[in-house]
Amino acid sequence: MSEAHQSHVVVGDDSDRGRYEAHIGDHLAGVLSYVDDADGNRVLQHTVVGDAYGGHGVGSALAAFALREAAEAGRKIVPQCSFVQSWLGKHPEHQQHVAHAFEG
Repeated sequence: MSEAHQSHVVVGDDSDRGRYEAHIGDHLAGVLSYVDDADGNRVLQHTVVGDAYGGHGVGSALAAFALREAAEAGRKIVPQCSFVQSWLGKHPEHQQHVAHAFEG
């Protein structure tokens, strides 16, 4: 499992479950589910952050990790998740890693 830290949030890829997981201490604080499409793009489906962890940067840590991992793997993402779409609007420096907008 690869990991990244954003302050006290630790994010890793649980590829067996098709999701990125964010932990704060020993607690699962949030997840970002994904699937890979036929073109090899990673479709970021849905972000869920536990009620107790809202406002702690968990969603942002998950989105940043997903984009960084995509860039390192040379793949693009498709932002199906509304949180990731919003996050990308605030971080236009990652637009080169977006395959196309989600149409669903």
